[in-house]
Amino acid sequence: MSAPACIAVLGGSFDPVHKGHVALAEHFIEVLQPDALRIVPAGNPWQKQAVLAPAQDRVAMLRAAFGTAFGASGIPVSIDEQEIRRPGPSYTIDTLRAIRAEAGPASAIVFLMGADQLQRLHTWHAWRELFDYAHLCAAARPGFAMQAEAQEVAQEFARRAASPAAIRGTPSGSSFLAPDLAVDIAATELRSTLQRGGLPVSQLPAAVLDYIEQHHLYRN
Repeated sequence: MSAPACIAVLGGSFDPVHKGHVALAEHFIEVLQPDALRIVPAGNPWQKQAVLAPAQDRVAMLRAAFGTAFGASGIPVSIDEQEIRRPGPSYTIDTLRAIRAEAGPASAIVFLMGADQLQRLHTWHAWRELFDYAHLCAAARPGFAMQAEAQEVAQEFARRAASPAAIRGTPSGSSFLAPDLAVDIAATELRSTLQRGGLPVSQLPAAVLDYIEQHHLYRN
């Protein structure tokens, strides 16, 4: 079975997965029209505090939020557990190398990120090498501007900017910034609300909130 021509990759702690993650995926599925969506929950995110929910619960919440087909076109969804299984820190560069080795040299691989990840991209391990294995696409709210300390990322994104059609048609190396996704959900505040016994209905997919309640996650 041949690999899809265009694979969208969404990574993160997903602790928990929230409507911002879902909106980001929906946005780029509409813009890029990928053939598959691969979601990669982090095992040991080296730049963050330890995740609170066990890996199996984060995977289950992702399945509740995304199912096996997603978006208006119903593209196939898979949960890639390689970072959970891999010992040591979760580096995106290692994940993209593995996906490229699996997909082959011709498939377009597109790594999706939100504005918060983009602002910190210059602190990621071997961040410039990410472009050797994938395209990088970020979504930001209207009026978004890069912080001063991330200007090297802004320059790299500008230098590599390409259209969605060009990204679909080439394996890696380009960037795309979608400046019109107005979603602002902070996972830290979301977890704090849950720990206090709150039910942030507006921020969590219904199936994810049900799972959290049924399994008593994030409760003190």
